[in-house]
Amino acid sequence: MTKHSEHLPSRPFFLETSLGRRYCIHHMPPPDKECYGTFIYLHPFAEEMNKSRRMAALQARAFSNIGYGVLQIDLFGCGDSSGEFKEARWNIWMQDINDAINWLKKNTAAPISLWGLRIGALLALDFKKKSNCGDHIENIIMWQPVLNGKIFLNQFLRLQLANIFLSGKIKEKNNANSPRDLLSAGSIIEVGGYELAPELAAAFDKLEMIKLITTAKNIFWFDISTDANNSISPTKLKIKEALEKETHHLHFQTVSCPPFWATQEITECSNLISATSKLFNKNSK
Repeated sequence: MTKHSEHLPSRPFFLETSLGRRYCIHHMPPPDKECYGTFIYLHPFAEEMNKSRRMAALQARAFSNIGYGVLQIDLFGCGDSSGEFKEARWNIWMQDINDAINWLKKNTAAPISLWGLRIGALLALDFKKKSNCGDHIENIIMWQPVLNGKIFLNQFLRLQLANIFLSGKIKEKNNANSPRDLLSAGSIIEVGGYELAPELAAAFDKLEMIKLITTAKNIFWFDISTDANNSISPTKLKIKEALEKETHHLHFQTVSCPPFWATQEITECSNLISATSKLFNKNSK
């Protein structure tokens, strides 16, 4: 544990990297709190990122209040960071995490963990499994992780398909796979205001949570449910059982919550913040 002499509740700054600057916000515990660790927050994809900013900020403050730092980073091509969205690549995002870890190692002695939302959770798992810096990661928090990148991308591409139909550019249903055809041909396509490169799409197609099982010290999986019975799907159950075999500790918890990353209006979920904070609050144990 480390104690901080100066309290800066939330300090925005730009992290310099080999590919430009990354916009970051560093949240620190108050001066009367020990710093038990620091989380790097990995945001979700495209518009889900913007919809989730409020929840990310609320959880970061909640972590700060119980003695944890949080480094929020806008990945390359996202938010206020350098690069265009169409230039974003999975390997660049992996390098962004590496750069964030190196910055934290220079600025705090506290253990480092990853906290990912949606596709950010898969990014956390992939980094832990493949990166040379993965050994520096103590815990992984996953909020509603994407289970299959290809299925997720197909859902995202439906926006483009709907726009094509509405524009009258496609008359026959047998041409419905044109966004995929364009990506396969090496073209950048525009989906909901975001330009998607075929290289990033190809990376998504290879992502399966079941294949990213990693041996992190602790994995905390928060499954969001709007079902009153909080039932778990067979696919999630299979992945959960695989994680339980490989990791030292898996905490799986279903939380009743609206899908705040996809709601029309900005939405909060106090249940999720409370459940996440409770697990890490040293004073509640």
